[in-house]
Parts: sequence; C-alpha cells; structure tokens
Amino acid sequence: MNPLQQERPPPAPAEAGSDFARLSKKIQAAGLMARRPGYYTLRIAVVTALYAVGWAVFVLIGDSWWTLLAAGFLAFVFGQVALLAHDVAHRQVFRLRKASELSGRIAGNLGIGMGYGWWQDKHTRHHANPNHEDLDPDLDPDILVWTQDQARTASGLPRLIGRCQAYLFFPLLTLEGFNLHVSGIRSLADKSLKNRAWEAGLLFAHLSVYLSALFLVLPPGKAVAFLFVHQCLFGIYLGSIFAPNHKGMPTLRGTDRPDFLRRQVLTSRDVRGGWFTDIMLGGLNYQIEHHLFPSMPSPHLRRAQAIVRGHCRELGVSYLETSLINSYRQTLASLHHAAAPIRQARAT
Repeated sequence: MNPLQQERPPPAPAEAGSDFARLSKKIQAAGLMARRPGYYTLRIAVVTALYAVGWAVFVLIGDSWWTLLAAGFLAFVFGQVALLAHDVAHRQVFRLRKASELSGRIAGNLGIGMGYGWWQDKHTRHHANPNHEDLDPDLDPDILVWTQDQARTASGLPRLIGRCQAYLFFPLLTLEGFNLHVSGIRSLADKSLKNRAWEAGLLFAHLSVYLSALFLVLPPGKAVAFLFVHQCLFGIYLGSIFAPNHKGMPTLRGTDRPDFLRRQVLTSRDVRGGWFTDIMLGGLNYQIEHHLFPSMPSPHLRRAQAIVRGHCRELGVSYLETSLINSYRQTLASLHHAAAPIRQARAT
C-alpha cells in the first residue's frame, strides 16, 4: 500500500486548525521564520570572495594542466552560488520581491549562467506538488523514467537507456551543468518569461565573459579540457545535492493529493550530518523542513527539525532521515525498480 494513503489519519476537527497550522504556530513561537541578515551578509561575502579567488588562481596558473585544479574548485564555488540563488528565490534573504529577483538574476544568470526565471518557475511548481507524477516537473521522463508507469509508455532515449539507468545516473549528472545553460537559453523563446531582456542580457554576458576568459588565458586544447572538467564536476555536485531529497520516496499521481503537511513530509527525506553536510548541501539536507517552510532561513532548519519531527511523531506521520550514502543507495534502487518494465519487455 502507498504510505501516502496508509498513514493518512482522519482529518483534525476544524476548530483545532489543520495539522500544518498547528505546526506553523510552534515554528513561529520559536522565532524560526525571522530573517538572518547577518548570516546572509557573511555567506554572500564568503562565496563572492571564493568566486574571485577561483578565477584569480585560474589566471595565475595560466597555461598549465594544473589549471584543472582551479576548474574543480570553481565547480564547488558555482554550486555554492546556485545554493545562494535558491535561498534568494525562496525569499529567505530579502523580504522584497524586487530585491530577490535582482539578486537572483545576478547570482544565477550572470554568476553561473543559469536561467533564473526558468529555474524559479520550474522549482515553484516542484514545491507545490513534490513527487507528483503529473505535476512535478522534476519527474518528467525526458531522459530517465521515475516510475514503472512511465517505463511502460517510455520511448526514445528513456526507453533506450532505461534498463541500466541506475548505473548511468551519476555519469549522466556530468551533463547537468550543460543542461542548465541550454535550458536557460531555450527559455528565452518563451514569451511568458518575465523580464526576458534582463534574463538574456545577463545570461549572454556570463557566457561571453566565461568563454573569452578560457580561450584568452589557455590554448584551445586546455580551454576545452577546463570547460568540460568544470561543467561536468559542477553538474555532479548539483545533482548530488538535489538527488537525495525526493528520489526514491513515494510518488503521487492523478487526484492523489494529501493535505499539505503529508504531501511535503512523506515525499521528502532528510540527510543526517553535521556542519560539513550543512555547508556542502546548503541546508537542503533538511529537505522536509525546507518544503514545509520554504522561506525559513537555512541556518534555522536544524532547529526546526526537532520541532517538525516531534510534531510528525504526535500525528503518526512517517518522517525519514538517513545518511547521505544511504540516500544515494535508495535513489539508485528506486531508479532500478522503476525501469523494471523496460527490462522485462526486452527480455521477452
């Protein structure tokens, strides 16, 4: 039985408020929705400094294969910029929408060449319906199939690689950085995209400066090598951040839509770890808390975890926290299970 159906208790009386409303009151009482301007000022300053140091080292090393070390370092820095853009998009940093959009475009489009407007729209739809086969864009079977129903109707590339997709998952993440750039550029053709001129100008400014720097400082062969090492490691890092969050968790489809609290908790998992995990995953290791309270500043998520976990225990709602390695194991096992119909069809 689907745990999203199995663990759905009778609705609370109307006068008591919803389960989420009562949790929200606990979070508000603990002061965990308050802004953290000092924290984000320091974090933005540190990430900006690392960004500048990475490119300075790239220039200083110059025409040498040691420059690939700078490519690896900048892949990490680009990931940190993406995490900052994520927090900005959720209004964790700035209260005003205009300030959030401006800083998000500077970090996303100009900083790392990611189409901020395209990504924000996609990510907002994901938050509204996580792991919903019909409504979550992160479950689109464009390359991989995420459920057996998708596998049964798969064609083209998903069907071609489906039977071994679990083994190809991490190698395919090397393309995620390139995919972000291409998707951002393709989104510029969408007339519904807000501020297309800004999006296009900043995006092409990044690409122009980035490619010019590579081919002015390095000979063509090393420049291409730097490009691939940097973008491939960037893609692996981003994918490794987001993969543990929902992949392998229960999926929804059709009209199966539980209440907000269960929709977020039962389709997400937290990753266990200390301060190092918090830095590397940017707070997204507290995925359950983040999905329940997207605008909560990331340094508050650890404190919120104890409140959310206790509230779920009171309700009898399953709350999953596991190690990073085990989260990847669950993700790969889910991918293998989802592709079973493709393997069976080929065997027949």
